[in-house]
Amino acid sequence: MADRSLESVSLPLEVRARLAELELELSEGDITQKGYEKKRSKLIGAYLPQPPAANGAAAVRCRLQHSEGAARRVLRTANIGVCDIREAAARERAASTAGNRPLFYFRFGVDQALPQERRTPVTPSSSSRYHRRRSSGSRDERYRSDVHTEAVQAALAKHKERKMAVPMPSKRRSLVVQTSMDAYTPPDTSSGSEDEGSVQGDSQGTPTSSQGSINMEHWISQAIHGSTTSTTSSSSTQSGGSGAAHRLADVMAQTHIENHSAPPDVTTYTSEHSIQVERPQGSTARVAPKYGNAELMETGDGVPVSSRVSAKIQQLVNTLKRPKRPPLREFFVDDFEELLEVQQPDPNQPKPEGAQMLAMRGEQLGVVTNWPPSLEAALQRWGTISPKAPCLTTMDTNGKPLYILTYGKLWTRSMKVAYNILHKLGTKQEPMVRPGDRVTLVFPNNDPAAFMVAFYGCLLAEVVPVPIEVPLTRKDAGSQQIGFLLGSCGVTVALTSDACHKGLPKSPTGEIPQFKGWPKLLWFVTESKHLSKPPRDWFPHIKDANNDTAYIEYKTCKDGSVLGVTVTRIALLTHCQALTQACGYTEAETIVNVLDFKKDVGLWHGILTSVMNMMHVISIPYSLMKVNPLSWIQKVCQYKAKVACVKSRDMHWALVAHRDQRDINLSSLRMLIVADGANPWSISSCDAFLNVFQSKGLRQEVICPCASSPEALTVAIRRPTDDSNQPPGRGVLSMHGLTYGVIRVDSEEKLSVLTVQDVGLVMPGAIMCSVKPDGIPQLCKTDEIGELCVCAIATGTSYYGLSGMTKNTFEVFPMTSSGGPITEYPFIRTGLLGFIGPGGLVFVIGKMDGLMVVSGRRHNADDIVATALAVEPMKFVYRGRIAVFSVSVLHDERIVIVAEQRPDSTEEDSFQWMSRVLQAIDSIHQVGVYCLALVPANTLPKTPLGGIHLSETKQLFLEGSLHPCNVLMCPHTCVTNLPKPRQKQPEIGPASVMVGNLVSGKRIAQASGRDLGQIEDNDQARKFLFLSEVLQWRAQTTPDHVLYTLLNCRGTIANSLTCVQLHKRAEKIAVMLMERGHLQDGDHVALVYPPGIDLIAAFYGCLYAGCVPITVRPPHPQNIATTLPTVKMIVEVSRSACLMTTQLICKLLRSREAAAAVDVRTWPPVLDTDDLPKKRPAQIYKPSNPEMLAYLDFSVSTTGMLAGVKMSHAATSAFCRSIKLQCELYPSREVAICLDPYCGLGFVLWCLCSVYSGHQSILIPPSELETNPALWLLAVSQYKVRDTFCSYSVMELCTKGLGSQTESLKARGLDLSRVRTCVVVAEERPRIALTQSFSKLFKDLGLHPRAVSTSLGCRVNLAICLQPHRLGKLAEQGTSGPDPTTVYVDMRALRHDRVRLVERGSPHSLPLMESGKILPGVRIIIANPETKGPLGDSHLGEIWVHSTHNASGYFTIYGDESLQSDHFNSRLSFGDTQTIWARTGYLGFLRRTELTDANGERHDALYVVGALDEAMELRGMRYHPIDIETSVIRAHKSITECAVFTWTNLLVVVVELDGSEQEALDLVPLVTNVVLEEHYLIVGVVVVVDIGVIPINSRGEKQRMHLRDGFLADQLDPIYVAYNM
Repeated sequence: MADRSLESVSLPLEVRARLAELELELSEGDITQKGYEKKRSKLIGAYLPQPPAANGAAAVRCRLQHSEGAARRVLRTANIGVCDIREAAARERAASTAGNRPLFYFRFGVDQALPQERRTPVTPSSSSRYHRRRSSGSRDERYRSDVHTEAVQAALAKHKERKMAVPMPSKRRSLVVQTSMDAYTPPDTSSGSEDEGSVQGDSQGTPTSSQGSINMEHWISQAIHGSTTSTTSSSSTQSGGSGAAHRLADVMAQTHIENHSAPPDVTTYTSEHSIQVERPQGSTARVAPKYGNAELMETGDGVPVSSRVSAKIQQLVNTLKRPKRPPLREFFVDDFEELLEVQQPDPNQPKPEGAQMLAMRGEQLGVVTNWPPSLEAALQRWGTISPKAPCLTTMDTNGKPLYILTYGKLWTRSMKVAYNILHKLGTKQEPMVRPGDRVTLVFPNNDPAAFMVAFYGCLLAEVVPVPIEVPLTRKDAGSQQIGFLLGSCGVTVALTSDACHKGLPKSPTGEIPQFKGWPKLLWFVTESKHLSKPPRDWFPHIKDANNDTAYIEYKTCKDGSVLGVTVTRIALLTHCQALTQACGYTEAETIVNVLDFKKDVGLWHGILTSVMNMMHVISIPYSLMKVNPLSWIQKVCQYKAKVACVKSRDMHWALVAHRDQRDINLSSLRMLIVADGANPWSISSCDAFLNVFQSKGLRQEVICPCASSPEALTVAIRRPTDDSNQPPGRGVLSMHGLTYGVIRVDSEEKLSVLTVQDVGLVMPGAIMCSVKPDGIPQLCKTDEIGELCVCAIATGTSYYGLSGMTKNTFEVFPMTSSGGPITEYPFIRTGLLGFIGPGGLVFVIGKMDGLMVVSGRRHNADDIVATALAVEPMKFVYRGRIAVFSVSVLHDERIVIVAEQRPDSTEEDSFQWMSRVLQAIDSIHQVGVYCLALVPANTLPKTPLGGIHLSETKQLFLEGSLHPCNVLMCPHTCVTNLPKPRQKQPEIGPASVMVGNLVSGKRIAQASGRDLGQIEDNDQARKFLFLSEVLQWRAQTTPDHVLYTLLNCRGTIANSLTCVQLHKRAEKIAVMLMERGHLQDGDHVALVYPPGIDLIAAFYGCLYAGCVPITVRPPHPQNIATTLPTVKMIVEVSRSACLMTTQLICKLLRSREAAAAVDVRTWPPVLDTDDLPKKRPAQIYKPSNPEMLAYLDFSVSTTGMLAGVKMSHAATSAFCRSIKLQCELYPSREVAICLDPYCGLGFVLWCLCSVYSGHQSILIPPSELETNPALWLLAVSQYKVRDTFCSYSVMELCTKGLGSQTESLKARGLDLSRVRTCVVVAEERPRIALTQSFSKLFKDLGLHPRAVSTSLGCRVNLAICLQPHRLGKLAEQGTSGPDPTTVYVDMRALRHDRVRLVERGSPHSLPLMESGKILPGVRIIIANPETKGPLGDSHLGEIWVHSTHNASGYFTIYGDESLQSDHFNSRLSFGDTQTIWARTGYLGFLRRTELTDANGERHDALYVVGALDEAMELRGMRYHPIDIETSVIRAHKSITECAVFTWTNLLVVVVELDGSEQEALDLVPLVTNVVLEEHYLIVGVVVVVDIGVIPINSRGEKQRMHLRDGFLADQLDPIYVAYNM
């Protein structure tokens, strides 16, 4: 359509030229199709005729193009605003005298030369006044407070052009539904009193958000982001006319975050995953198909890809490949230590250049003659001479006056309270409260009258009131800390009102329970009707103000702890006098107070100073403000109030609720005190409020911001003036400069500025200076930001009971550069950051509590909040429900943002908002955000006045109980202090000095078990070369000796075999193989049996027939689809000529389910051994040579490789003999075996050892333990077994399943005291935590702590170590080896392939347990896996083994034995180059211990660290998955299991969640933190799955590669997948 209409329109030449350029860019691939269409439609949009709307779509199109025009117009004006600011800056710089460059520039008065334009916000009511100029006090553009939002939008627009894909997290649908939270009540958008340390959402006015109405905001943000919504839609792809199809791609585009960290180690990407089967992803985060092609995302180069996992990972890789922050600096890496980079100061950072500041003195405090000598004296005066004068009017929730307290009533009631406190509590001899004691005041926010009476009652009784919030539940946020304060103040009595007392939580008996952490309190109700009248002759003692404590105000610190600031009576009085002078208070003035009257500005003006001057206070409760935000303005009009005390939140609320109220007139106000004026972002609320209400009689000079702190009380306040021509002071400061603590006027084209307003002058009678925030309190320079300090009488004097902290805060002596103090009087730190500007005006730019020092630069939490809110205010998150704090991860602070999201925002919207916030903060503050979390509405912990309880929020985040519904982590972006990736050093080759048995000065790491040849034993079985002969011999000599007993799940004997029974059964099977199977000797036979007796008989039947058996685990009947293909593969790979099994499995193999999983027609002949022939074979086969193949051992390794090894007859016999000698097995012994009998040592113990050694094996199939976890231990106890073998999975089953049942098992007679060896059969590093917890758990049942040990086997040698312990008498005879020893090694050194022993409990220590005693006939050496040179003692290398029972090679049909030939036939590159070794593939080290073994030699302990195949190479270092997994499992109680793997050099962590799905997102930050802290690695992807998803093999080992394949093929159905940026 566009083209056709273009023909009829003649385009100007320059537009045609630009179009041609665009075509070229598109053809050369410099621009994506979408970018091309967008730019093209922009160019020709103005020249297209608008056709009449033929249908809906066309109408939509027209509308969109109009809105696009509007968007462009707004953008233009926005840019003009920014330009004006810059021009003004340039003019000012030019105007400043040459050579005397001002470091910062403030403007007072109006520069008439500057443009007069000032945009008034459009409110729906004031659109008629849109073009009307402000009548007075118009300021130039530069000082507008809405510069910030425009800066944010401009920063985002810059990012717009860059196409960059960020993979969106995948979320399970159930999670999405739950988080839509339709049932939520909309939260309080208010934010709490600032003193909570809460991040002030209330005062961060963003210009758009302070412009009246939400629709307006929506319109402006739509216009400003025209490119997101309108322009895309008018380009050629119309998806339902909304253009939302591109929205996702736009998010992708915008999330390329410019940052400056080293790019992660991302190798070139191979497209291996493209073979994976394409499956639609069931768990993507879409609730309904809202967009035409929302399934498509754009990758970095504009190619649409599906949202499959592998594609998302590719996007992440592409994103991380982009050039980022400058690479890490080179620095020296010590041999062992990985050094974290120390942030070097930036040589170009701005430094303060001004002169040293001078302390600023406030005006004299002029004492007026009739000022009272104390506050109680003032109360007495007004109470007696004008008792009818109104003191306080309280409001109900409808805004009607509820109660008027007169001065007379206040005086008499306070006296009554004072008398009752002193005389009616306790007994006459032992009063509970004496003068000077502390009592707490617990009053609700809607009852100022009762509070006032109680407070003055305390003053009259000379007891010290400690006002606190009402505890609503036993576990209020922060209530415990308040309890600690009350305890430390020795409070025993709580004064409260009747209504409040009734509302407190009660126990069933009607008692008020003791709150958590609180002292025991007596609750005392102060209502007059409950009190006794004081006798006529009793009168309170009214003294002049002195240095006794008047009251204690609580203060919440950054970490959540609560301190009590003591204020003396003289300070209290002086403060009231200073406020009276500064504010010009006069008798009987009316003041409207919206603030909390229990503390801070609300208390000082509304309760104390008001009484000194007999003023009338109209108190507006918070509950009324929630219902009617305009109530305070209405009361100002109604009472013609002269003064109002508000927060910027109250001004903002009034703006949002303001609907052209006709009868509003604010001309009576002479002073509007803004209590949080010290928050730099309050300026926008002040400006917007003035804009709207100037027409209602509000004068500019009436707005008086003040700065205060609990320690210093009022720090500064702007004085009310009558001169309307004197506009307030403003400064536009460079945010970049501020992060270095330096004041710079915003220069060049910086977007990041902070507009600040003054908070007036220093208080009367005070001196102020600013000192460096940390270190010695040295005076700042004039252009330096410091902590403001005050020296005055009117301040707090201490933190109650904390002398050390008091000294640091209340007794500071600022130093000059020469080192001397500036006065002999101490100053008090106010906790405010700022400076004293020209004319003595005080500017505050933040709080010490909100300060976050990231990489040496200081950022203020309030500033970050403001930037986040300016992105798209009110659209996705609630203003004032946003918290910013820093957490310490890896030795630096990391910024975390938590916000409450609106219930109606979709996943895509939220994710888009999050990615835009990241960009905005990166552009404006040049700092990375570590984590951004969105939680459902109304779920963050609140302060009593509705703000966010910051320290509680941080605590919840750190302990993983925040339950966010969206999380975006950016560790790649902001962690820049990782150690430098390791460069591999060339290893020392054969040239290294080798003298005798020393390598480079260390003993060569080699060890061996006892020599088989020298052991004298009466081993009859040695006469026979073959196991089949041994069985025949036993059948003749001891025919009825029971070799095997099989137990069922009830613990009763299911089956048993004597020597002769086994022999006869084997004979029948041999006949069957020869006659029915027609097999030749040497043919391979697959034995597919459940664990039991049949398997053993079939094995010996094969030996009797001369066939080679292969034991195969049968398919699981409930899970044929996944287990049968493995069976099929082993049968095929092993070239089995026949398959033997039971009747039941026979049917299973031919079932319909089997046919669906594999091709059943290609099975070899299947023989069913339940039906055996009755005859004996003519002869039993005897191999001609012991080196012939006895059996094949097939096993799937943890890396997913199927490997079969060949075991010769000689190796098999040698193996059995070695085990017999090590474990001292004789026919009289009984051994319990709870292992899978299909491969490795498990198979040998189950099938072979009893026949060789003659002992009885009690067989317990591990699968039976699932129904009866106690089966194995009960059998061990019942049969009085001394030796038992199990796997880790069995041990874990017992530990988890029987943990709580030890008492009942003891009652059933379970006794493990006879067990002397319990060996865990494994092919991995010993799991020390599991073995220890097992030993501890069953210690009470008699298990000896030294009984548990481990073994080590691998493919090349099925058992290298096996450590049986000898307890009791045998140990003294010296037949046993020493106890297994545990050493602690430094995990950081291990990553560099070094062993460094450390003390237990030292940081980064890893406990390693010896893997068992080396078997007789086995030799071990530790070799370098790369150079094949021998290594010294305690050096990490590959374990090589030489033994008569090594396997003789791999069995494969693929003919690639040559590749692995060195696994079985390796020689050292120097030293003993003759011996042939087998390589185990395990890393470990040998360490000679102090212990001696049986033949008096020093004992060499072998420690296994992990398999080479499993190890992950990351950042040039070698990591073992188990170490990372151990850390992750410790991170949160809900993580039951964890597995890690790498994909394209990204670390992927999969965790199993035991808990509700709501907890899934809590795990993402915790997992990322712990891996960073303990392993210096950045996690790329966190996958949260259900329990049981991580595949585990029969030995209890994790199958990480299967998991990886399942993840990449989208088969895990994860609860949540987070892609860390």
